[in-house]
Amino acid sequence: MKSAANYLCPLCQQALTFADKSYRCVNNHSFDQAKQGYVNLLPVQFKHSKAPGDNKEMVLARRAFLDNGFYQPLVDKMLSLYLHYGKTAEPLLDAGCGEGFYSHQHKNSTNQVYGVDIAKETIKIAAKRYQDCHFSVGTLSKLSVSDNYFSWVTSVYAPILEEEFTRVLKEKGYLLTVTPAQHHLYELKELIYQKAHEHDVNKTPVKQLTLIVEERLSYPMVFDCNKDVLNLLAMTPFAFKASDEVICQLKSRKQFTCQADFILRLYQKQ
Repeated sequence: MKSAANYLCPLCQQALTFADKSYRCVNNHSFDQAKQGYVNLLPVQFKHSKAPGDNKEMVLARRAFLDNGFYQPLVDKMLSLYLHYGKTAEPLLDAGCGEGFYSHQHKNSTNQVYGVDIAKETIKIAAKRYQDCHFSVGTLSKLSVSDNYFSWVTSVYAPILEEEFTRVLKEKGYLLTVTPAQHHLYELKELIYQKAHEHDVNKTPVKQLTLIVEERLSYPMVFDCNKDVLNLLAMTPFAFKASDEVICQLKSRKQFTCQADFILRLYQKQ
């Protein structure tokens, strides 16, 4: 049985203790654990919309796509860096964890893995499926954990907030970011836009942490099932730009090849 998570109250930043399926601080702010096992640490006054983050349809599409292994080479590269550089018995945070695909693959018999996402629907799925990890609904701009708590933070296609990530990282701890490289999903973009542009890889929001490793991972994804392509489209930010004609074209194709192209950057808190 996993131990209780080490959270701070999002309202007063005091330690939360877990008892009777509820997290409570000394100021009597209380946050119930949902039946799926997660806790919602995003008070309504901190929300910028009624249901922030990805919707349920987008989440289910992404889960189906990831379950079919198209991004497993990325996971393998992430785990290789974690095993080489990380202290694998210490707490790890997946910031912007979505449905927990990357979170749970970092879980071992000795570490505690935390996943946080602003989208409640994603956290529901993550907590129900990966019960050995700690999942919470929350904002990355103010994480509900104490300073210097994590030895490893991952950010995969999520907002990179260097100041807050640095706050929760231990000294000598690591931040691993995954962002799109130039040709990521370029063939899919060519179908949607009249003039497809390569990703700009020169911008990085990390300025103060020390860059230790930068690697590029690129490989073709071959789709023999159009459902996989449609799931991929549904989980991208340009899905809303796809015309009915493009959707029909993807549905009718027997095979489609698209490039996966990632940049992994590993930073250390010095």
